[in-house]
Amino acid sequence: MTRRIDVTGAGGVSLAAWEFGDPPKTGDIPGDLTGGRTEPGAGEKPGGEPGPGVLLLHGLMGRASHWAPTARWLSERHRAVALDQRGHGRSEKPEQAAYTREAYVEDAEAAIEQLGLAPVILIGHAMGALTGWQLAAKRPDLVRGLIICDMRASALGAASQREWESWFKAWPLPFATLADVRKWFGEDDPWVERPNPSRGEFYAEVMHEGPDGWRPVFDPEQMLKTRETWVYDAHWEELTQVRCPTLVVRGLDGELGRAEAQEMVRVLPHGQYAEVADAGHLVHYDQPDAWRAAIEPFLDGFTD
Repeated sequence: MTRRIDVTGAGGVSLAAWEFGDPPKTGDIPGDLTGGRTEPGAGEKPGGEPGPGVLLLHGLMGRASHWAPTARWLSERHRAVALDQRGHGRSEKPEQAAYTREAYVEDAEAAIEQLGLAPVILIGHAMGALTGWQLAAKRPDLVRGLIICDMRASALGAASQREWESWFKAWPLPFATLADVRKWFGEDDPWVERPNPSRGEFYAEVMHEGPDGWRPVFDPEQMLKTRETWVYDAHWEELTQVRCPTLVVRGLDGELGRAEAQEMVRVLPHGQYAEVADAGHLVHYDQPDAWRAAIEPFLDGFTD
């Protein structure tokens, strides 16, 4: 079962939220969020016991469907919803909309409230993780738990932004076929140190076919605009304000180094640490089984 739910974000931007698995059923559930099919409350477990809802936030250039495998196993015990953030996936991409940190945080806040997920467990990858901890700091009443996947708290700086600008210009657009997409991002991209088929699949999922070939569903200029709202600043202060239990997860070959990840855990009031071997930045995509093994014990603490 895949179901789209429309959400209104900051400034009236239309956002697409997705359920990729049937939420757990209970015996007597109030409310009807579906226009006909009764759903459980936020993340209720089989047998009628309440469990926390989960909101999954993808990273820059990602989309909700990247979370589909995770959302499906989560739906065994939670109501799990993945959000296409503004400028991404099936959500609106208005040229004049705000692509600021505040807008992304307000979008997630609106999604939690409109979907009835609070208090929620937020699971975020990269940019989505930053959105998660900024929201947890701003609205502790909405967030019960947080998982940060491979996102740095330190400033990345101007050189990093210039590298990304050059990288986007190097993309050989349009791609003639999806096979070409998979090959370039999985093998030929100068940022790829060794063949990585899962990376190729990741980028194939954010392409759509037009009259001249395959192009990204997002505007690269909007992605750069979005990225420049966080790369010049450090985000340690907000971590210290996150009061809920928080798990920091890194891929052993990802962008978040072990020392920085452990320092993030140290400054978090209730931080925990996990790492996934043989995984790069796309931890949940590279090693889905190991990713599940890394986060499931943390999630079990909210449903025992």
